[in-house]
Amino acid sequence: MPRLRPRQKLHALGPSRSAAPVPAPAPEVFTFGDPLPVLDRHEVMGLFRSNFNGRWYEPPVSFDGLAKALTASPHHQSALAYKVNLLAGAFVPHPLLSRHDFKRLALDFLVFGNAFVEVRRSRLGSLMRLAPLLARWTRPTPARGAVLLTDGTEIEFEPGAVLHLLEPDISQEIYGLPCYLGALQSALLGEAATLFRRKYYVNGSHAGFILYLTDPAGNQQDIDELRAAMRASKGPGNFRNLFMYMPNGKKDGLQVIPISEVTAKDEFWNIKNVTRDDVLAAHRVPPQLLGIVPSNNGGFGSVAQAADVFFRHEIEPLQTTFLALNQGCGEEVVRFAPYQAMAV
Repeated sequence: MPRLRPRQKLHALGPSRSAAPVPAPAPEVFTFGDPLPVLDRHEVMGLFRSNFNGRWYEPPVSFDGLAKALTASPHHQSALAYKVNLLAGAFVPHPLLSRHDFKRLALDFLVFGNAFVEVRRSRLGSLMRLAPLLARWTRPTPARGAVLLTDGTEIEFEPGAVLHLLEPDISQEIYGLPCYLGALQSALLGEAATLFRRKYYVNGSHAGFILYLTDPAGNQQDIDELRAAMRASKGPGNFRNLFMYMPNGKKDGLQVIPISEVTAKDEFWNIKNVTRDDVLAAHRVPPQLLGIVPSNNGGFGSVAQAADVFFRHEIEPLQTTFLALNQGCGEEVVRFAPYQAMAV
């Protein structure tokens, strides 16, 4: 912290006394805020582990936070919904697993990196149904069982009664982690910029500019009329133009000085574009598949080719993850229709 200099004392001066020259304070230059790399943040990296609370394992990240972040960015939610729709559209319904249940299962897996399926069997051991459990409230137990937390109650499942699909994590093997965590801060930054901009316009009482008047503009009545016209431009019917006539006025006698409005607008545009690109890169979704309008004349390329490449490189590997349910339940319940390339 810089050392504060003592303030100069001011003495009352009489009409016959001369003021002593006050020395100008010397400038001080200092720096603050050292760079802080992400890998050294124990508060962040220390959370990626599962703690045992005596009954079940706690998630390595907040599942409530992941659920709330789903609607933080339109591109984040749209990319997840697009993947879920492609998976559900290619899924072949089975008497033990409907398309609706599979869609819920795919949504949980893509949002939380985990999906839990209850294997319901008859008394004779035959398979009756595969029922998805809410991944947000399901917790694994040490005995390879699970506990479902709903409405303050606990529903405990026997070992082997719940199948667990997870996105592999490098720090632990109890839970999975979604692959978009690296872009989650960008999605939240875009949400913060949008909320700030919305409050900025809803408020309506921000200072848009400074009207700097140096030339004489008639009498006080003219000044009062100008002040009333400026006040009337606020609220409903705002953004209206004003006209002022100043005879014999000098150049720059009346100036309109904006208060960082143009800079704030450009910065908001840059933040939205950068955060959008980060989110789409994390989900590996081509922008033309989400209806994003290109900003250049060349566009994003062929939509059909982008859809084909995306399905083969992103959706088909996800389908192999859900095929693991067949091995867990002993029957071919999950099956997908072969992909048909789009006509160019």
